[in-house]
Amino acid sequence: MSIQVKDVEHVAKLARLNLTDEEREMFTEQLNAILQYAEKLNELDTDGVEPTTHVLHLSNVMREDEVRESLPQEKVFRNAPEEEDGQFKVPAVLE
Repeated sequence: MSIQVKDVEHVAKLARLNLTDEEREMFTEQLNAILQYAEKLNELDTDGVEPTTHVLHLSNVMREDEVRESLPQEKVFRNAPEEEDGQFKVPAVLE
């Protein structure tokens, strides 16, 4: 499989990019180099290798989602710079 200039032009059109002739040639060469490297990886013997999603063993470190009491409003607003009518008051960002 190889990338042709017309493929690069098609992707550039989808991305609404205006490419020069030099850029089209450069991207075609670079994408073909990436594909050649991927083909080289296909030569590896992976028999007996377990499929993985990550090189390190990861486990879910999230806590269980448990229903519990909310903090009282007084405690929540204790560190707020400003509060008005039970809501945080912040400076306007739109005019």
